[in-house]
Amino acid sequence: MSTFPGTGLSARALTKSFGQVLALAGIDLEIPHGQTLAIMGPSGSGKSTLLHCLSGILRPDSGSVLLDGSQISSRSDRERSQLRRSAFGFVFQDGQLIEELPARENVALPLMLEGLSRREALVAADEMLDRLGVREAANRRPGSMSGGQAQRVAVARALVHGPEVVFADEPTGALDQATGHEVMQVLTASAARTGSSLVLVTHDLNVASWCDRLIEIRDGLVHADSEARS
Repeated sequence: MSTFPGTGLSARALTKSFGQVLALAGIDLEIPHGQTLAIMGPSGSGKSTLLHCLSGILRPDSGSVLLDGSQISSRSDRERSQLRRSAFGFVFQDGQLIEELPARENVALPLMLEGLSRREALVAADEMLDRLGVREAANRRPGSMSGGQAQRVAVARALVHGPEVVFADEPTGALDQATGHEVMQVLTASAARTGSSLVLVTHDLNVASWCDRLIEIRDGLVHADSEARS
């Protein structure tokens, strides 16, 4: 059960175009706190654009994105950037860890950006790395980690500040099946522990099956909406 108050994340009549290409054609979506949601669809269907609009990376052309009833899509770039640091966490296909920093500093970074002291942030980072089973990588830089270790570190960074929503874009896309299974197990269990919602884009039905709910996007619209877990 979620520890966050409010109604969760929602989209209303969301549209987004890139030139003459209509990526989102009026999407309505409700994501309650604590729910894990997989977004699937063919290439070019709008699934990544939807994730980027929901997370405040992109501003929609029309419609709105709301977090706990408060509109976030109309906020300034600076305000949306602040929201992404404080309320959201992100896991990308390639991890996007900072190559020059060891794992523990990568994980501590969101906390230091929010004003926590370096010492306190590193303690919290070490605890999160330990919880996710990669404490041995704490002082390694990303280039010396395996793909699975790097993604676990990316998950630790996404969750260390207790975000309301974690967004994951093809989080297992660069991993073999066994390692991807381990990363999804860690990601879903850790999100459940913190009460965070999880919104992930994937092309893999096995990855989607880790989630509570699956939506399929086609031509910028929700084509299907169903339970995902088998």
